[in-house]
Amino acid sequence: MELPGNIVWMIQDSTTMEHEHREKGNHSSVAEFRILGFSEFPELQLPFFTLFSLLYLMAVLANFLIISIVCSDRHLHNPMYFFLANLSLLDITSVTVTVPKLLAILLAQNNTISFNECILQMYCFIAFVAVEFLLLTAMAYDRYVAICNPLRYYIIMNKKVCALLAAASWITPLLETLPHSIIISQFSFCDSNVINHFFCDFTAVMKLSCTDTSGTDSLTFTISILSVFLPFFLTLTSYMFIINTILKIRSREGKSKAFSTCSSHLTVITLLYGTIIGVYLQPESKDSVKSNKLPIVMYILILPLLNPLIYSLRSKELNMALRKAIRTKSIFTSSKYF
Repeated sequence: MELPGNIVWMIQDSTTMEHEHREKGNHSSVAEFRILGFSEFPELQLPFFTLFSLLYLMAVLANFLIISIVCSDRHLHNPMYFFLANLSLLDITSVTVTVPKLLAILLAQNNTISFNECILQMYCFIAFVAVEFLLLTAMAYDRYVAICNPLRYYIIMNKKVCALLAAASWITPLLETLPHSIIISQFSFCDSNVINHFFCDFTAVMKLSCTDTSGTDSLTFTISILSVFLPFFLTLTSYMFIINTILKIRSREGKSKAFSTCSSHLTVITLLYGTIIGVYLQPESKDSVKSNKLPIVMYILILPLLNPLIYSLRSKELNMALRKAIRTKSIFTSSKYF
């Protein structure tokens, strides 16, 4: 029996609407995400909040102390401490990108974050990681010049060169990672808006996307080359020349003194690369995101606290400046750099 034309049209239209609704439900842009945090340990929410709050405050205060000392003591107005002050400023900004939201999740169970805020947090985290690699590369070059070409150190590492290296270390990652984040902000997310992490980590967010990421994968690989592997190669090259020069020094005292000028930096880059490689370059597994949480806590909270401690413990000049600042109470005064 043939159905009337208007009935056929209504059935077809209903089928089309149902199909569109299903497609829309499967490929929709979420308005907000829910961050799980450390919900697998409900009994540890308050201890985690206390611990992370203390670590956050200590990291911010320690790095602020380094910046204040470097600015206030004229004996520290040289390229090495200029870059150290930049590294401390980076540690303050990077730790503030993620930790306050984590504390809100732990204390108030406020685990929702808007889509735009999530993308912004992810962008800042990726960019600041890249900034750290470039700053440490600039510091490696500074140590190379200081050890391999000491007589021309202040000619090569003049104010203009230091400013250009610092500016490039900050601006380049902020620009090169921006298109990547803009592209991800156009992705569709389906099935779930729950991020199994304590912040908007790139890998955790991408697991929720139902958009084809093949084009983005090549862009991610390019950014990784520019942000991680190229700085690593440049840093390694600098240290190859440094080690070669140190081995040529005849006296044991001279070798020890030369090595001590770069030991703090070498310790910091070892911790940084070791943590990043352990987190992001390990084989993919079902529970990889869950297993990454504690190592990333180390990167986000522990390393920003360790950086000023490592430099202050190994630098006699910084120790002397700190004691002088405490005695004279001039730690909050500032003077013209260099």
